[in-house]
Amino acid sequence: MGAVYGRGGFGYLKKTIHGWNAAAKGKPFLLVTDLDSATCPNELIEDWLPVPKHDNLLFRVAVREIEAWLLADAKGLANYLAVKPGRVPLSPEAHPDPKRKLVELAGESRKKQIREDIVPRKGSTAQQGPGYNACLTEFVQTVWDVESAANNAMSLRRTLTRLSTFRPVWHPAL
Repeated sequence: MGAVYGRGGFGYLKKTIHGWNAAAKGKPFLLVTDLDSATCPNELIEDWLPVPKHDNLLFRVAVREIEAWLLADAKGLANYLAVKPGRVPLSPEAHPDPKRKLVELAGESRKKQIREDIVPRKGSTAQQGPGYNACLTEFVQTVWDVESAANNAMSLRRTLTRLSTFRPVWHPAL
């Protein structure tokens, strides 16, 4: 895996997308963002990048939020969070707020550390707990079954298909 940029989230990616598109001339980039409240992925992509997209910029949109991709591995996530499997939504991309649902599930966890890491502290205005990213990174690296998740999240399946067929385009120097 290469370098990871954009830990500033949606706003950072939207503000810098023209730079990623230009940089893709020399190096392939995968940019993934959340659909959030946009109507459809194509609308979001056209809004963010009205100029032609370079072939080496893989711009993918997680429907509704990237957390839907994590929820899509219901068995793995339920096991990791130590919650009943039936509590994980069967159609995570149809859920209006996958991140909030994931945080709610963590609040039901039988593991105190999961609750402390993922759920915001009482009285906090934060949407997630202090160990949210680290905890979910651990889940992805150690438990997440991407193939199982792709069966329950169409936008993930399309992203994996695109990645499997991607071949960088190299233009000779002029």
